[in-house]
Amino acid sequence: MYRSIEPPYPSFPSSSKTLNPNFKTPNPHPTMAINTILRRSASALTPLAARLLGGQRNLTHHCGGALFSAVNHSQKLISNNSFLVPALSRYSFSASSPLKRPSSDESLLRVIESEIQCSEESFEEGDDIPEGFPFKLEDNLGQQTVSLTREYQGETIHIEVEPSSLVTGEEDDDDDANDDSEQDNQTSLPMVVRVSKTGGPCLEFGVTAYADEIVIDSLSVKDPEMTEDQLPYEGPRFDELDENLQKAFHKYLEIRGIKPSVTNFLHEYMVNKDHREYTNWLKNLKKFVEA
Repeated sequence: MYRSIEPPYPSFPSSSKTLNPNFKTPNPHPTMAINTILRRSASALTPLAARLLGGQRNLTHHCGGALFSAVNHSQKLISNNSFLVPALSRYSFSASSPLKRPSSDESLLRVIESEIQCSEESFEEGDDIPEGFPFKLEDNLGQQTVSLTREYQGETIHIEVEPSSLVTGEEDDDDDANDDSEQDNQTSLPMVVRVSKTGGPCLEFGVTAYADEIVIDSLSVKDPEMTEDQLPYEGPRFDELDENLQKAFHKYLEIRGIKPSVTNFLHEYMVNKDHREYTNWLKNLKKFVEA
């Protein structure tokens, strides 16, 4: 016969409510505590990283001086706080010195400056608009066209001139040159003259003004209601018209102010404008190369 042996330890009740209140839960494992600290550190560093990224993006919107100041300040912070170096190594900054202008550009600038000086020294200011000049002159620096307008007995006379069409009258060394070529080399000023009336068509003359003669090259009637797709009849060549009709139209323009006393002044004015525009063009070139 065997005897039952009583267990050497006391039995505990099954219900959790009867647990000994003095019983203490053992401390967690050291590895678990380290993981908890790392997770909390990562959560704390996330806003810092976001601010650093945002600061890097915003840095590009400031001027060069602000950029250099920010770089120097960041480098001091990193050097004074060596523990930040690993974390901030991804956000390093670099600043390069301004590019030096090529020697060819420096040479070009010297040539342009020399040309500007030569142009300004050779310029001779023309006469002022003469008293009694019948037209209002409109000229804007940098624009190619010069406009003249006047009112005459219910009509509007409008003249347009461009310096590019100006002929300064260089002499021809060829002794066999014919009369036509001699006329081509004379001082001349092509222009467009429009005579219009309110609400109606206008007459458009193609004119070449010489020193002592006004030549009508073309004549057409322009209808303001005509579209660009429509091709109006331009009429015959002006030099093919009856001689009396040609003389009548020359008188027609002379009465309205298209005469040598006006065109000669306009020719001199356009020569000066061409010079002024060239000088201004050189200065714009210089600004571009220097930029």
